[in-house]
Amino acid sequence: MVFTATFLAVFYLSKILASQVFKTHASLFTVVIDAGHGGIDGGVSGVNTKVKESDLNLDIAKKLKAEFESAGIKAIMTRSSYGGLYGTTAKGFKLRDMKKRIEIINSANADLMISVHLNCYSSPNRRGATTFFGQGKTQGQRLASCIQKRFNLLSGQTRDFNPLKGDYYLLNYSACPSVICECGFLSSPEDEKLLLTEDYRKEIAKSIFLGAVEFLLE
Repeated sequence: MVFTATFLAVFYLSKILASQVFKTHASLFTVVIDAGHGGIDGGVSGVNTKVKESDLNLDIAKKLKAEFESAGIKAIMTRSSYGGLYGTTAKGFKLRDMKKRIEIINSANADLMISVHLNCYSSPNRRGATTFFGQGKTQGQRLASCIQKRFNLLSGQTRDFNPLKGDYYLLNYSACPSVICECGFLSSPEDEKLLLTEDYRKEIAKSIFLGAVEFLLE
């Protein structure tokens, strides 16, 4: 397709204007960032190093929080330490943990929620970052699509993915548009190696942030 000079000028002007509007109103937005798992629930483990998913989730979530705050957007974390939110480890701790997260999310009156996770699969060849949205959640699907477009540009992404439907507690009960970001497969040696590097975790956080901003600007 051939773009005229006038078309390109209008296109870039619209982007600049949208950016200025976003900067002006950024403080009006609130996002909730959920670092998946925590405490006795470490999630999945790295295939070679046995690194805990919960620890990497927290690091990516903190980096993502910094991205939003640098743009003037209020960012609330469901957990900011290595502990879980279940209170006691007695029977039913996982459901208590999920309910506490929903309580934080829904009381924040947030514009969106992003839950950070890492994936696992039986085959070590499965790799890449994917997003999930709730069944029938139109805005959640749109948010997932915006973030997935950015994920497909990651330096460690070997192929393009589409956002997927997921029957997950957080997606089903969050009052705001919500997604789960599975930022790679710890069952993949290649993904694990990347995820252990500071630079790649920063790249993931930046990708999620840019996708979320696109969603907020639309």
